Amino acid sequence: MNILVTGSSGQVGFELVRSLSVFGEVLAPTRNELDLTNASVVQKYLEHHQPQLIANAAAYTAVDKAESEPELADRLNHLLPKQLADYCLNNRVALIHFSSDYVYPGNGEHAYTENAKVAPLSEYGRSKWAGDRAIMGSSCNHLILRTSWVYSARGNNFMKTMLRLAKQREQLSIVNDQIGTPTPARLLAQVAALATRPLLAHELTGVYHVATQGETNWHQFANAIFEQAQAAGHSLAIKKVDAMSTADYPTAAKRPLNSRLNVEKIEQALNITLPSWQQALQHTLAEYLTSHLMEKKPQP
Repeated sequence: MNILVTGSSGQVGFELVRSLSVFGEVLAPTRNELDLTNASVVQKYLEHHQPQLIANAAAYTAVDKAESEPELADRLNHLLPKQLADYCLNNRVALIHFSSDYVYPGNGEHAYTENAKVAPLSEYGRSKWAGDRAIMGSSCNHLILRTSWVYSARGNNFMKTMLRLAKQREQLSIVNDQIGTPTPARLLAQVAALATRPLLAHELTGVYHVATQGETNWHQFANAIFEQAQAAGHSLAIKKVDAMSTADYPTAAKRPLNSRLNVEKIEQALNITLPSWQQALQHTLAEYLTSHLMEKKPQP
């Protein structure tokens, strides 16, 4: 079975290439090999390779830039998923797609369920919701995994940024009024792999939340990163981490204050228990620190 993974150079895409390889040959084209912004190029690629499963991890994720580049965000987050969904419907192919907590209004103090009201606050959120709607409206065999605060041992993300800054500075200020659930890319890919067989058998379809258990804020998350890194013997310069409000850190795109996601539906569907965000951080940080040390180790 040919499996197409879009966005394979990104955090989630990289992990999907590994997790889905047990099901068949994985096609993981780079940006130079497949220009996802060009609909005709994408169509020709699909017709030539005829994948039997598509995992769409490609996305426009520059949240603030999306405010000034709405057309590009719409192409990658809305029109590309629609194009992939149309191909899947016409060729009886299954589609796995990744969505975002940014589709929700970001208010309240409870974890959002999959049927909660959708009201995105930004161009990024609106483009992601448009993509979700297009897939759901296509009637193709699909699975939408909606997640939040993605990070991993590779790529650009909050964990790695904090570690870099903590080596350079003694003091940082981090937002403490945005509440959510940090989710490793590897966990997303593992859940996608577990869901693949029931998806192909038409036993699992629709929208599911995938995130870690518990909740935290960016300030607490940063402190946990520093504490775990130092406990693992990683030397940091950081001495003080101040808390600040979202209002004190203005951005082009409005951020949701509540990014909590209820994961009971996916746990029940796959008979799994998702880890706490602290456990997930420990594993992801250990992976990063190990690979980081290996990169610095002198070659014989």
